[in-house]
Amino acid sequence: MKLIYPAIFYPYSDGSGGYVVEFPDLPGCVTGGKDLAEALEMAVDAASGWVLDELEEGNPVPRASKYQEVQPKDSGQVNMILLNMDEYAERYGEKAVR
Repeated sequence: MKLIYPAIFYPYSDGSGGYVVEFPDLPGCVTGGKDLAEALEMAVDAASGWVLDELEEGNPVPRASKYQEVQPKDSGQVNMILLNMDEYAERYGEKAVR
C-alpha cells in the first residue's frame, strides 16, 4: 500500500540549514534533519512509523489533506511525502499489514 501525505518543512530558526517537519494529518508526528535531504529521509521514516503503529493497532489509515488545503505558518513549505507501507511493514512491522 502506498500513501501520500503533505508535510510542512520549517527552516531551523538558528539558520543552520536544517528543517523541522510536521504532518498535519498525523497528530504528534514531527521530525527534522540537518539539511533538506536528511529532513526528507527522516520525514518518510517518521510518517511510515506513525502509520504502521496505527495499522498494527487496528486503526484506519488517516485521510490525507489535499495539498491546497494545507496552510503553513510563516516560512513553512509544503511537500508531499510518499510512503511505501508494504516495504516499511516488512522491514519494521511486528504484525502482517494488508
